[in-house]
Amino acid sequence: MVHSDALTIGLVAHDRMKPALQDWIARNLKVLTGHRFVATGTTGKILKEDLPDLEITSLKSGPFGGDQQMGALIAEGRLDALIFFQDVMTAQPHDVDVKALVRLSVLYEVPVACNRATADLMVSSPMFSTKSSMPIYPDAQKAFGDWLDRLD
Repeated sequence: MVHSDALTIGLVAHDRMKPALQDWIARNLKVLTGHRFVATGTTGKILKEDLPDLEITSLKSGPFGGDQQMGALIAEGRLDALIFFQDVMTAQPHDVDVKALVRLSVLYEVPVACNRATADLMVSSPMFSTKSSMPIYPDAQKAFGDWLDRLD
């Protein structure tokens, strides 16, 4: 059951990294249970089959706009954390979307984990438990206000 103060966590994994993400989630199921998940298409489909008790909303597949949909959730302030297991040894046809997704995570101060080590550190933090325990950072307009004003 998802509680009202649950985090919304984005899940993305390149094809060769999907088994690693599945394994990581299974190992961290206790701390992840009770949160909401949004995943890119194929990742979400695989995770729903493997972990039917998690609340997972699937977007489009990454190369078909899923990475951009995830980025929109970040820009709208609707994603609290992103776990994105990248295959850095394989060229991705949608590499610009991948870079944009990570860039938005940095811009909007959304914690992003790109491998098991950083994902483990993220979920072991006492700040990870609920929305109210997550640190609040200034939004991009305040943090980058002068720079953004010059774009208008």
